[in-house]
Amino acid sequence: MIEITTFPHILAGLNSTTIAMLLTGFYFIRIGDRTRHKAMMVSALGVAVLFLIVYVYYHMNSGLAKFGGEGVIRPIYFAILIAHVLGAVILTPIVPFLAYRAFSGKFDAHKRLARWTLPLWLYVSISGVVVYAMAIHIYPFTG
Repeated sequence: MIEITTFPHILAGLNSTTIAMLLTGFYFIRIGDRTRHKAMMVSALGVAVLFLIVYVYYHMNSGLAKFGGEGVIRPIYFAILIAHVLGAVILTPIVPFLAYRAFSGKFDAHKRLARWTLPLWLYVSISGVVVYAMAIHIYPFTG
C-alpha cells in the first residue's frame, strides 16, 4: 500500500506530466500534426482524470497540507494557492466540454475555446507544482 505521505509527490508528478503533454500537444497542432495533437491531448486528459481521482482520495484521507512559511512568503503562497484553486474550479467543467467539441468535429469552436483554456490549464498545472514545492519542500509545516 502506498503511504499517504507519498501522494503529494505523485500529484506533482502527474501535474508535471500534464504540463509536458499540453506543451507537446500544442506544438503538434502548431505544426499541423492533428493526429499526434489528438493523441497527446487525449493522454493529457487521461492524466488529468487520474490526477483528480488521486487528489480526491488523498484529501479524503489526509486533509489539507499545512504551510510552514512565515513572513512575506505566507501571503505570496496563499495568493498562488487561491488563484490555483479558482483556476482549477473553472477549468474542471471546461476541459470535458473542450474535448467534446473536438470529438464532435466542431474544430472552430474547439480552437476558440482552446485559445484561453490552454493557458489556464498550464497555469493550474504549473502553480500546482509550485504550491507543492513551497508547502512540501521549501516551507514544510514543522509545528
